[in-house]
Amino acid sequence: QVRLEESGGGLVQAGGSLRLSCTASGRSFEDYAMGWFRQVPGNEREFVAAISVIGESRLYSDFVKGRFGISRNNIANTLFLQMNNLKPEDTAVYYCAAARSVTATRIEAEYDFWGQGTRVTVAS
Repeated sequence: QVRLEESGGGLVQAGGSLRLSCTASGRSFEDYAMGWFRQVPGNEREFVAAISVIGESRLYSDFVKGRFGISRNNIANTLFLQMNNLKPEDTAVYYCAAARSVTATRIEAEYDFWGQGTRVTVAS
């Protein structure tokens, strides 16, 4: 069992930046590939970014590539999502998730544990 808690969401103007954090507790954080997903009410949850267990491999969705950066600190049991040049269409609830996988994955079904989400609102 891995417990995940996101933080760092909030309201930001378009073009601004936010840094999301996800703190893990329970089983060994470094055993899990990690990912970020987001969901707008009424829409399907969508993949944002993922990172392998030691961080050598990262995946991004096309709509955030070049603007967002995923990273992790296995000593601090924390996952990060640096979000730059935010756009109103980035407004969503952002979730971190843990996958029983060594490699980064964009497949939602491979993630076993989820946080409760943190809301990001980008004003135009």
